[in-house]
Amino acid sequence: MALETFYEVMRRQGITRRSFLKYCSLTAAALGLGPEFAPTIAHAMETKPRTPVLWLHGLECTCCSESFIRSAHPLVKDVVLSMISLDYDDTLMASAGYQAEAILEEVMTKYKGNYILAVEGNPPLNEDGMYCIIGGKPFVDQLKRVATDAKAIISWGSCASYGCVQAARPNPTRATPVHEVIFDKPIIKVPGCPPIAEVMTGVITYMLTFDQLPALDRQGRPLMFYSQRIHDKCYRRPHFDAGQYVEHFDDEGARKGYCLYKVGCKGPTTYNACSTVRWNDGVSFPIQAGHGCIGCSEEGFWDKGSWYARLADLKESGFGIESNADKVGLAAAAVVGGGVAVHAAVSALKRAQVKHDTSNGADKGGDK
Repeated sequence: MALETFYEVMRRQGITRRSFLKYCSLTAAALGLGPEFAPTIAHAMETKPRTPVLWLHGLECTCCSESFIRSAHPLVKDVVLSMISLDYDDTLMASAGYQAEAILEEVMTKYKGNYILAVEGNPPLNEDGMYCIIGGKPFVDQLKRVATDAKAIISWGSCASYGCVQAARPNPTRATPVHEVIFDKPIIKVPGCPPIAEVMTGVITYMLTFDQLPALDRQGRPLMFYSQRIHDKCYRRPHFDAGQYVEHFDDEGARKGYCLYKVGCKGPTTYNACSTVRWNDGVSFPIQAGHGCIGCSEEGFWDKGSWYARLADLKESGFGIESNADKVGLAAAAVVGGGVAVHAAVSALKRAQVKHDTSNGADKGGDK
């Protein structure tokens, strides 16, 4: 039996045509697309069958799933029940044991080459993969087997994308990111610990709508969500540029909402959408809550020292992260002082010039 399209499912659930088109417009906006893409999304959802998705779990803490089920744009119930056919997820599905594994085999056979493999967590390779067992077998074996006929792979979170804390030195289990195990499939990385819920559902929506991977950066992350530093759109950025910093947690600067750069914020070197999309339906994000970014969407963040260790100063000219934080305030004062001095000097020169011209005019008048 062929899978229903997204539109057919929505109509069966009593959703009107008007509401469907409104949904398509909101989805386009959530993906950062212009209103002209709403008809494209509508056409795709009217004509394309729901895509089967197999969601595997390796070494992880399930925080990606916890984030995913809290998405608001679109609601995860719309993603799971309407947009995709989430046929296997051992955390969310009702089936277990032999029944669950039978479903996995059935989908792999029936939709060979047409399903998306979503991976949360990573495979440990030490001791023949025995540090993570799924259904009595090493997870790395399950990963390779399911990936063989997958259309594409989504690496959810920093565990699947980079290895995360499981791969922290000395990494006794040899926890390994997905792209270092699977080499012959297109892989899209959605890092974060966990990723933002709307980023996760947004990536799925894009892939189902346009039947292709979104544009990726050099690390394989979707540019629509990972093209800017958190620092670039942070609401505390004006304080950074003004040289106003929190020196210690709960000091006067912290109470005034100053920049957290000096207490370890990694926002200037972290690419993610936290400062724009935010969390919990756009309510807040760590920096807004008073804690600096820990850089969890960047590779190796777990082995780069304390979360509260200040980033190294960069000595380039100009303000912002390209400047030494300690000198920004002094430089700003120097610029203002220098400007005042220059203005005063120019004014004095102009007055002297006017006086000189007036004097010359008077002398010439006397000669006549």
